[in-house]
Amino acid sequence: QQSRISCCEVLSVAETSKTLLSQNLLPAMDSDAKTMTFLQEVVDILLAYIVESFDRDTKVIDFHYPNELLQMNNWELQGEPASLDDILISCRATLKYAIKTAHPRYFNQLSTGLDMVGLAADWLTSTANTNMFTYEVAPVFVLLEYVTLKKMREIIGWPDGRGDGIFSPGGAISNMYAMLLARFKMFPEVKEKGMSSVPRLVAFTSEHSHFSIKKGAAALGIGTESVICIKDVLFVLLQGFVPFFVSATAGTTVYGAFDPLIAISDICKKYNIWMHVDGAWGGSLLMSRRHRWKLDGVERANSVTWNPHKMMSVPLQCSALLVREEGLMQNCNQMHACYLFQQDKHYDLSYDTGDKALQCGRHVDIFKLWLMWRAKGTIGFEAQIDKCLELSEYLYNKIKDREGYEMVFDGKPQHTNVCFWYLPPGIRHMEDKEERKKHLHKVAPVIKARMMEYGTTMVSYQPQGDKVNFFRMVISNPAATFQDIDFLIEEIERLGLDL
Repeated sequence: QQSRISCCEVLSVAETSKTLLSQNLLPAMDSDAKTMTFLQEVVDILLAYIVESFDRDTKVIDFHYPNELLQMNNWELQGEPASLDDILISCRATLKYAIKTAHPRYFNQLSTGLDMVGLAADWLTSTANTNMFTYEVAPVFVLLEYVTLKKMREIIGWPDGRGDGIFSPGGAISNMYAMLLARFKMFPEVKEKGMSSVPRLVAFTSEHSHFSIKKGAAALGIGTESVICIKDVLFVLLQGFVPFFVSATAGTTVYGAFDPLIAISDICKKYNIWMHVDGAWGGSLLMSRRHRWKLDGVERANSVTWNPHKMMSVPLQCSALLVREEGLMQNCNQMHACYLFQQDKHYDLSYDTGDKALQCGRHVDIFKLWLMWRAKGTIGFEAQIDKCLELSEYLYNKIKDREGYEMVFDGKPQHTNVCFWYLPPGIRHMEDKEERKKHLHKVAPVIKARMMEYGTTMVSYQPQGDKVNFFRMVISNPAATFQDIDFLIEEIERLGLDL
């Protein structure tokens, strides 16, 4: 096709781009040249943005307040089509004000960085534009999901990688899947008869577990009051209540802490309760021979959530639920929709995965993980994860005894989460503890606001329980270096000097 497009044709397209509309592109007749020129211009915009994102001399963010950003550009939708030239302008404007999550000094979330092979896979996925519900419309993607989930189950430690699993729209949904399966396993009649057919159920989780556990209980009609949060998982048999689900956390969102999985599994086995491990953040440490001991006992779980879009830097979104019992997901969720899952198809129907999912339409999330795994190998992911943990240890060692810093909790962090207060010179020697606490609560938000206004870096902060606002530094960005950690410390001190 490319050989049929002359230079003159491309030039003529460029000259008339202000008048071209989307209807002039494929599948319109004789539109190959116009389509390729338009898409090449989009790719040029993307490539320029990618290169800029890794440049430490560029801003992480070009911050504007919402009302300013609304007024600076025309974001409204209109009845008449915009020209392709206007479409390209919109693409540039969108990226101009986007957060550069690939920037080596972006530390704001658990999901950071941008992998080039993963990006290429995402482009291919969008180009293929298919659905994951049946083998007939996504043959390669369905097989890759089968192969990859099996590999992940092997890494967890389930014999021969047996079991089941699915990629879902994020860790919150993966956790809810686990709760749904646990309820069905104990009371299969609930699928048809609802919650009125079962006794009052209770779930247990640790104090610092992800809020999605309560959210899943609310969505499933179990209720948030039926989720019992405890500092240490100690069980009491509540009269009239039936414990059905325990969610242990491997890598808490704030502190990066790991629950004692072996001890929890012993209790779950004794009382015949489903054990789920929320490893959305910490599950990727299973790829590291140096750090996987932190998940010892995970192989005894009934289900595991694992988000490769966090520590493995797979482009968003990529979350897997792994289940030890094969066939349970199908029995729990299948509805036998005959327009999709005909029983007389000419291939193995076990590859029609859609009926075990809650969704009907399901995005292809597998290809970017699979292609990155092929490109890096398991050892590549391991090196990437080990490096991030080395950076977090470097940060911890650098600030734990540094003047103006206080750690939120004692001891070396288990994950890449480093939680600390920065005390500006003006409050370091305050004798009134309450007054000092009141001032300290305001420090992190002001420094964070200044970071965003200057655009130099981004790191998260938050309060926790009776603790005033502190910085929660997390490192998952493969582009970050020791020098970037040094920069962060110096920038916090510069921005907070007058507070």
